[in-house]
Amino acid sequence: MQGVEAVRRYIQECKTLGFDIIEVSSGFITIPPDDWLRLIEAVQKAGLKAKPEVGIQFGAGGATAAQELKAEGTRDPQWAVALARRFLDAGAYMIMIESEGITENTEPWRTDVPALFMNELAPEKLMFEAAGPEVFAWYVKNYGPEVNLFIDHSQIVQLECLRSGIWGTKSLWGRVGSFKPED
Repeated sequence: MQGVEAVRRYIQECKTLGFDIIEVSSGFITIPPDDWLRLIEAVQKAGLKAKPEVGIQFGAGGATAAQELKAEGTRDPQWAVALARRFLDAGAYMIMIESEGITENTEPWRTDVPALFMNELAPEKLMFEAAGPEVFAWYVKNYGPEVNLFIDHSQIVQLECLRSGIWGTKSLWGRVGSFKPED
């Protein structure tokens, strides 16, 4: 670890480079929730928006093998929701929901976990990682075309065509819509 000063320099460098949001993730490290809250506060004090990442799978990301993740086990989804609520109460801009353990490197998908987050927290404050078209199609099908998704940049056109109803899988073709009365 490089310490508090390295974190401060990193946050300042992000601001200098013109970033407006910093994701605060702990997929590979474990830190106490109060330290996470201090990181969120430091990001906000710098005039940036904090987007903490919450998940149920420790050690996720970095192409970790599914067998390794399975052996690691998952956290209680209620714990993850409670942690996300604390972050939102502290002023976090949005919560990133890590896909590992939910829709990535797990079979079957843990569809109960996104449902829990959506039922317990404000959907507009949630962003779900969606690693692949079948995953983002599932989110759109179940939570509508405006669900916040984090996807690979190479899939933006495909997602936006799905959201607008001009592309879709058999179960979604012609079935995506929204209703927004004109003012």
